[in-house]
Amino acid sequence: MSEKKILALLFLFLVANSFYAQNGTLSWAKKVGARKFPAGTKVYYVNDYGAKSDTVTVNSKAIQKAIDACEKNGGGIVAFKPGTYVTGAVFLKSNVHLKIDAGVLLLGSQNFDDYPEIDTRIAGIEMKWPAALINIIDATNAAVTGKGVINARGKFCWDKYWKMRREEYEPKGLRWIVDYDAKRIRSFLVQNASDITLRELAFKNAGFWTVQLLYSTRLTVDGIIIRNNEDGKGPSTDGIDIDSSTWVLVENCDIDCNDDDFCLKAGRDWDGLRVNRPTEYVVIRNCIARRGGGLLTIGSETSGGIRHVLATNLEAHNTGNGFHIKSATTRGGTVEDIYFQNIKMDSVKNAFHFTMNWNPSYSYSKLPPGYDLNTVPHHWKVMLTKVEPASKGIPTFKNIYISGINAKGITNAVILSEGLKTSLLKNFNFTNIRLSGKSAGTISFAEGWKFNKVSIKENNGKPLSVTNSIDMDL
Repeated sequence: MSEKKILALLFLFLVANSFYAQNGTLSWAKKVGARKFPAGTKVYYVNDYGAKSDTVTVNSKAIQKAIDACEKNGGGIVAFKPGTYVTGAVFLKSNVHLKIDAGVLLLGSQNFDDYPEIDTRIAGIEMKWPAALINIIDATNAAVTGKGVINARGKFCWDKYWKMRREEYEPKGLRWIVDYDAKRIRSFLVQNASDITLRELAFKNAGFWTVQLLYSTRLTVDGIIIRNNEDGKGPSTDGIDIDSSTWVLVENCDIDCNDDDFCLKAGRDWDGLRVNRPTEYVVIRNCIARRGGGLLTIGSETSGGIRHVLATNLEAHNTGNGFHIKSATTRGGTVEDIYFQNIKMDSVKNAFHFTMNWNPSYSYSKLPPGYDLNTVPHHWKVMLTKVEPASKGIPTFKNIYISGINAKGITNAVILSEGLKTSLLKNFNFTNIRLSGKSAGTISFAEGWKFNKVSIKENNGKPLSVTNSIDMDL
């Protein structure tokens, strides 16, 4: 073979290899989501098991009886006649399809006793915590659908949290633990489950996170609406949290909340490193984020690793951040192979915010003087357990591909990016980006960033500041 042919073949190989590195891995994106749906057609009305639409009766037991009967008989549909029903925690079973149709309103009980404590994970730590309003745990092939409304009426949880935080915990130097002690109610939990579908429902006023997908696989969330700010500004009312779960499809959703809108998590600090379960193979597409902490947020719980993510055809309106990757120096874990593309942003605070030292007062646990480690609650001890060696707590962010972004009215910075001296932000690729806002922003401790057809228009006249970085092609 001639030298010319060898060089030509080598060139083609390098081109193909480069293309595969950036696009080939996305072949997995066609395989995400639930693989099956409950096939049973027999309908079990909760009303036949004692449920009352009187806005007073707590119907948890009646709804559970209908679910249990349906599951015992091989599966089918559990439904409600039109009306308004109060309920505490209910637990869906395998092969059961819970239908909450138009004309049905579920109101969450405002009594904590109606949500029994279970073994679960909250904000990256395994601990006892109240069950959610609707739970799918240790089940397969289950679904919750319909055009009805679930109003968790979570203000009783918000008030509890703010009272604890402001009057007791912050004055004592306990900001880092109050979120774990103020046990609040999630709206929808999938845990240790597979082939689960959630479709079309409207969720309102979550007491805590709205939808948590935990330790589960083959999940579809399609066309849900979340409105968590109707009764005020509730803390930690995340939209959808994908937590150490795999093969997940989220599409056609519309979220207005008061924390992260679409969020990927994988454990926190020592406990998250112990569990070591990643979030991977996730597609989020054709969705809208309105108010909230971030259109797409990765972290801050990164310990188990977050990888193979495609977020595409999304919109952000008045959202805190467009794309936010956050961690801390005790988290560890690797965030990699993330594709964020075809995005519109309007009036967000920051278009891109990447940090490895996020919110120190919350992220780092320290027992104040006057407390005895031997007598504090178990989950306090877990939070206080140091990561050793400390180097295991240093996170890694690499191989991030951002393309097709159109953003206007950025109220703070286009890019806020802060790596670590010991962990540079590696191989961030920006292509076909048009951004306009108050400030171009800053990049520090980065390596191998590439800008291709990137336009940044800042109002304050200050160009993008780049420090402590190497091999930057901007």
